[in-house]
Amino acid sequence: MESEEQYLKNYDASRFPSPIVTVDSVLFTLHEKQLCVLLVKRNQHPFLGLWGLPGGFIDLHKDDSTQATAARKLAEKTGISPSWLEQLETFSGPNRDPRGWSITATWFALIAWEACQPHIATVSDVQWCPVANLESKALAFDHAAIIAAALQRLRQKTMYSLLPVYCLPETFTQTQLQEATEAILGQPVQRKSLIRRFEASGMFEDTGQSVATGARKARLWRRKPNIPVHLFSRNLLAD
Repeated sequence: MESEEQYLKNYDASRFPSPIVTVDSVLFTLHEKQLCVLLVKRNQHPFLGLWGLPGGFIDLHKDDSTQATAARKLAEKTGISPSWLEQLETFSGPNRDPRGWSITATWFALIAWEACQPHIATVSDVQWCPVANLESKALAFDHAAIIAAALQRLRQKTMYSLLPVYCLPETFTQTQLQEATEAILGQPVQRKSLIRRFEASGMFEDTGQSVATGARKARLWRRKPNIPVHLFSRNLLAD
């Protein structure tokens, strides 16, 4: 029997059909109190001229994982790397890409609009689209289904964490966090429940600064460095 070394030396990968493999990312932000998703206009076939998700093929020389591909592609389009990026799921099948049987590993992230807008404003093929307006857009591939899956997962995670903080500026008020949470969930939340979670999470520190909000001033907070997202056992809407 041949050794593994001999087997690998003689192995011919071309004997087996290879699917198309890509990575796509769903990047969310909050702008003017609306949840938005990043779209890129395709400049080549298939689906030339349609909008879709930022993504592409894995660079075998640069990327050591699909997460690295996702981060690289997002950095190219936004100018920054998201501080929170999580795998969504794998979409596959013979009909999602007219070029043939395909697989895409998908990721999703939240980012502050202020952090990336200066870069995005200089790129003609990229735009933020309010999630509420997506039904009026014809999207490439199965990207509408991918966005729907990412939005569902984002809402589920928001029920059990303070994840919406990742789409806020570096310093923010508790009211801004509440607005972001409500924009993601698409419904109001009890402020006292959110504040209890805010205080219990251990994720935030007071900057010692405040900002005028009408006749009152609100304290400015920021995320503590290297503190992971705290998960709660109860649904936010059940508190």
